[in-house]
Amino acid sequence: MKKTPDKPKLLQLPKLPPLKKEASTIIVLVVSAVIFVVALFVAHSGEAKDTGSLFWVYGTETIDFEAATVNEIVGEDMALDEATEGSYSGSQELAVTIDTGTYAGKQLTAYNYFGAISGSPVEVGDGVTLTVKTHPNGDVSTTVYEINRIPFLIGFLILFFIVVVLVGGLTGLQSLIGLAFTCVCLFAILIPMLLKGAPTIPTTFVMCAYISLVCFTILGGVHRKTVGAFLGTVAGTFLAMVFGLGAQFLGKIDGLRLEDVEPLYQLAVYEGIPIGMEGLLVASIIICALGAVMDVAMSIASALEEIHAANPKLTQKELFKSGMNVGRDMAGTMTNTLILAFLGSELTLMIFLYARDLSFYHLFSTAFVSLETIAGLSSSIGMILAIPLTALISSMLITRGSKEEQSRK
Repeated sequence: MKKTPDKPKLLQLPKLPPLKKEASTIIVLVVSAVIFVVALFVAHSGEAKDTGSLFWVYGTETIDFEAATVNEIVGEDMALDEATEGSYSGSQELAVTIDTGTYAGKQLTAYNYFGAISGSPVEVGDGVTLTVKTHPNGDVSTTVYEINRIPFLIGFLILFFIVVVLVGGLTGLQSLIGLAFTCVCLFAILIPMLLKGAPTIPTTFVMCAYISLVCFTILGGVHRKTVGAFLGTVAGTFLAMVFGLGAQFLGKIDGLRLEDVEPLYQLAVYEGIPIGMEGLLVASIIICALGAVMDVAMSIASALEEIHAANPKLTQKELFKSGMNVGRDMAGTMTNTLILAFLGSELTLMIFLYARDLSFYHLFSTAFVSLETIAGLSSSIGMILAIPLTALISSMLITRGSKEEQSRK
C-alpha cells in the first residue's frame, strides 16, 4: 500500500494571549494622552485672533481687574430698595489696599456703586475686585467691580471634593479626576477649536465621545462593563444629536436664536471670529445629554455584570431583559432630571413669562419655549434609547466573554 505524502503544513501564527485588563487600560490611556496633546496643539496653534476687550477703552487708557481689601468706609449714601427683600441702592467711598497686579500694596480711593440687581454694599475687611483704570497722564481711578468671591468658591470646591471622596472612596476620587479632565477638554480644547472655525456639531460630538472613553477608562479600566457603557453612551449621545438636528430642521430654529448668542454674533460680525453659531443648539444638546447618558449606560452595564456574576448561566436574552428592567426604573427619574435641569436654569424667565399672562400662541411661539423643548426632549430621547442599546451591547459582550473564558479553560 502506497503511502500518501503528507500535506505541507500551512504556516500558522501562534495565537496571542488576550491582553490583561491592566495592559489594555495603560494602552488606552497612553493613546488618549497622545490624542489630548495633539488636540491641544491644534486648538492653540496658529496666530491667535485678537477679540478685543469686553469693555471699550478709548485713547491710551488701560483697564485692569485686581483684587483689593477694604480698609475704611470713608462715606456712603444708600437707601433700602422697597421693591426687593432687604437690598440697598446707593454708593460708597472706600479706602482700599490693592493686593495684586501693578499697583499691589498701594492704598487708593475706590467708589462702589450698587443697586438692587447689581453690586452690593461692602464692609471693612471685605475682599473686592476692582476695575483699575490708568489714564494717559498717569492718574489712576478705581471702582468696585464685584465682591471677590474667589476664596469662597475655592473653599466650596474643596468641600465638594471632600464629600465626594468620603462617600465614594477610590471611585469618588477617580470620578473627580474624570470631571477635571472633562473641564479641561471643554475649556482648553473644544471652545478654542470652535472659535477657530471647527464645525460645531461634529467637533462637539467627537469631543464628547473622547471624554466618555477616557472617563470610563479612568473609572473602571478596559473591561466588558466599561466597554459596554462607552458604546452605549456613544450610541445614545449620537441619537440625541440626530433628534436634535431633526427638531432643529423641522422647527426652523437654530443656535442663532439662543438667549446668549448675541455677544458671539458681535464677535463674528465685528472681529471676524469664524464660530458656527447655527450648530450651537445641537452642540448644547450633545453636551447636556452626555452626563445623563453616561450615568444610565454605566448603571446598566454594572448591573448586568453583577447579575451575570451571581448567575453565570443566564443567556444573552435573559441578561438583556434584566438590563431593560433596570433601565425602565431609571428612565422616569433621569428624564425628570434632564427636563428639570433645563427648566431650573431658566426659572427667572419662566416666572416673568407666567407673570405676563401671555396667551397660548404667544407663549408657545417664543424662541425660549421652542429651544428648551427641543433641547430637553432630544436629550431625553437619546438617554432613553441608550437603555436598550447598552443592555444589548453589554449582554452580548458579557455572554461572549464568558464563553471565551470557558473555552480557554
